[in-house]
Amino acid sequence: MSNLTPREIVSELDRYIIGQHEAKRMVAIAMRNRWRRQQLDPELRDEIAPKNIILMGPTGVGKTEIARRLARLSGCPFFKVEATKFTEVGYVGRDVESMIRDLMEVGVSMVKKEETQKVRIKAEKNAEERILDLLLPAPKSQTPAYANGSEYEPAPEKPKDDSTREKFRKMFRAGQLDEREIEMEVTVQSGAQVEIMSIPGMEEMGHNMQDMFSRMFPGKRKTRKVKIREAYEQLIEEEADKLIDMDTVVELARERVEQTGILFVDELDKIATRHEHGGGTDVSREGVQRDMLPVVEGCVVNTKYGMVNTDHILFIGAGAFHFAKPSDLIPELQGRFPLREELAPLHKEEFYRILTEPKNALTVQYKALLKTEGMDIDFSKEALETVAEYAERINEESENIGARRLYTLMEKLLAELSFDAPDKSGQSVMIDKDYVRNQLEEVTEDRDLSRYIL
Repeated sequence: MSNLTPREIVSELDRYIIGQHEAKRMVAIAMRNRWRRQQLDPELRDEIAPKNIILMGPTGVGKTEIARRLARLSGCPFFKVEATKFTEVGYVGRDVESMIRDLMEVGVSMVKKEETQKVRIKAEKNAEERILDLLLPAPKSQTPAYANGSEYEPAPEKPKDDSTREKFRKMFRAGQLDEREIEMEVTVQSGAQVEIMSIPGMEEMGHNMQDMFSRMFPGKRKTRKVKIREAYEQLIEEEADKLIDMDTVVELARERVEQTGILFVDELDKIATRHEHGGGTDVSREGVQRDMLPVVEGCVVNTKYGMVNTDHILFIGAGAFHFAKPSDLIPELQGRFPLREELAPLHKEEFYRILTEPKNALTVQYKALLKTEGMDIDFSKEALETVAEYAERINEESENIGARRLYTLMEKLLAELSFDAPDKSGQSVMIDKDYVRNQLEEVTEDRDLSRYIL
């Protein structure tokens, strides 16, 4: 787990997210506390529960991005889910425990990728030998060592083949054989594709049934012609799978999910119950909250990879909370989200900083995209200030969608240049204030039109 200090975490988040300093500090402390917990004696470590967080604020102000970047910095399994997808047990829909199963899938995929990187050099070596075997087939009396599914071992060769094999090896490493086609066996989908409709709350049974059918009807292998470069990549994957112990991968993934997993539950405000109203929808929302409570509080969830304990998974809830409030959640669930922070809405100054400061700013992205066509574009300070001004104005006059407003404005601003870019290779274009106003004129002139701009 990453041992970045809170100050370093905030500094890294600042590279991608503008403003929201207090929210960044809160999540940075939460992540550092997880690292601190790992340094304690096991007896005390198990007693320290994570302090779950609720991030409140309108859409497009950075709630999801903060959580996603935080997971990347720490190298933790991370999964985002919308609370509105869940239904109370007994109704048709997803059950709350499915988010733990999804998080476990992310953890297994993450660990498997890491383990693949560890054995990649050996897998590449074995794949290279198999490519050479395909180029220079051994006599039929010789059976390749990997035919029984074990790790590849080169078949014994006659001395007279050495010079030819080494010549092919040099040509392959130099890329001279990449476009040459060879015949190799590939796995194709089995003929029996069975879709299992699971009973709500019993999705795990459906997964087990599908696994059983996949074992009963394994994928078939057939011979087809492929380019050597494509065959090489496929063989690397096959060899890496043979070198990886999946039992170890699952065990490591389970430990990582249980100790460092992060679940981002968006639209939490949509399942909050406003007590002055009654009715079926409120009953259903409260049922989802009650189903979510044991998962957040700490329980054991059955997954296809075994039992997963949720005691130390960090839950980050988020929502606009325009109409509902955190206090509208059932008291038991409120108590499981002790930390709350309200994110500030974005204004002209923040929009300008979003266009200029982040490492992945929209201006940087569009410059790189048009550079592929040989066109150089640049933006004047006044031009970007004008775009920021339009974004603020439209958000005020129509729905406030935060920084997402910039995506539509920038796309509309550069639509003409993007269309003509292949014909203007080698040209340089400076986008100034007047150009921005000309391109976005219809947006400002017709107030009704602005409400249709996403």
